[in-house]
This record gives sequence, C-alpha cells and structure tokens, in this order.
Amino acid sequence: MSDSIVIIPTYNEKENIERIIRKIFSLEVAFHLLIIDDGSPDGTASIVKKLQQEFSDTLFLEERKGKLGLGTAYIHGFNWCLARNYAYIFEMDADFSHNPEDLSRLKEACINGADMAVGSRYIKGVNVVNWPMKRVLMSYFASGYVRFITGMDIRDATAGFVCYKRKVLEAIPLHKIKFVGYAFQIEMKFTAVKYGFKVVEVPIIFTDRTEGTSKMSTKIFREAFFGVIQMKINSWFRKYTSS
Repeated sequence: MSDSIVIIPTYNEKENIERIIRKIFSLEVAFHLLIIDDGSPDGTASIVKKLQQEFSDTLFLEERKGKLGLGTAYIHGFNWCLARNYAYIFEMDADFSHNPEDLSRLKEACINGADMAVGSRYIKGVNVVNWPMKRVLMSYFASGYVRFITGMDIRDATAGFVCYKRKVLEAIPLHKIKFVGYAFQIEMKFTAVKYGFKVVEVPIIFTDRTEGTSKMSTKIFREAFFGVIQMKINSWFRKYTSS
C-alpha cells in the first residue's frame, strides 16, 4: 500500500496515457495512480481499463460524462483521495510535460517541511523546452502579474505539477473553489497560502507535449487574467479558518 497517489486528468490522451502510466509505476518510489477521464472520444479510458487488469491494486479510473474542466476534475480526484488513506496527493499532466522522475522530489519537499510542493518552471530562470518564445513570455509575465495582484511569493503560480499534504486538502473547502481552467491552479495556491500553509517551489524542467494536442485556449487565459483580480477582491471579505 502506497501513501502517495498521483491524479491525472485526461481528455483525448491515447498517445500518452499508457506510456505515462507505465513510467510512473516503474519509479523506485511507489505511487498509486488515479485517472480522471472526461469522456475522451479517442478511447483513453478504454486503454486505462485494459491496463487495470495488469495494475489492479494501484491504477484507478473515474469516468465523467463530457469535458467538465480541469478544476472540477481535480476537485473530483481530491475528494476521491481524501475518502481513502493517502498522505500525499499529487497533480500531474498526462503528456510528459511534467517529468515523472520529479515526483519523488516533490514528495521529499513535503516530507522535509513543505505543506504544498510546486514543480516550478521559473524558480531558477526559465526552464521550458519546446515552447515558442511568445508562449514562454506570456506564461512568464502572467506569473509576474499573479504575484503583483495576489501578493503571493510564488514564481510559478499557474504550475500544475503539485504535491499536497493531506491536511491542506482537508482544510480547504473544495466546494468553494470557483475556477475550472488553469486559473484553478492559481486559486489553489492562493487559498493554501491564505490558510497559512507553507508552499515551497521545487525547480523542474518543463517540456512541452510531443504527442496529442494542447488544451490551452483564449477562454482559459481570459479566466485566469480577470479571475485573479476578482479572487483577490473576494479574499478581503472571506475568513480563512479551518472548520
């Protein structure tokens, strides 16, 4: 039985899903794996079901009907994991933009005092591979914008490679998390900081996907840009205390 579980949301990831599953299960540190699939028409869930025959005690699948958003997928996964006895709960992409080898480094940061460890592209310069310069600049300055608006001392606020200690997700009222796109990542970090948890950034190298298609869109970017201001304003009228 592992004390750690990795949540991977999927939508049309048939090119990557088997490789990422096998890679995670080949690591020296033992992890369980929860796939949240939003009704992928390309058969991603079918591939996972086939692999469950091989990894029956460590690979889990939750299927949802339709593309409901990254944030709601993670909230679904968090609640699933909290109903079970996991001490460390991870977020990770399916497309190898996050190196599975770094999972153990994020866990180690939490073992050594962090409540939330973030795989950061920007803590030591800009560590991004295969992104066009326009997207690198947009992401980098977006993180600066988030720091300016929120006051968080986190250089990669939109990062989606994260390890949470169980107590963080138990303390945060997950039903009050509003964002569903990539702004979800900002809101979770902001809320964790507001609750007084220690967030530590761990430097990683982010490599853009080589298989499948990106889920980034103008709508998602707009949500993040304007939503951060609203989130900050709302925080002035909210008490951050554990129930």
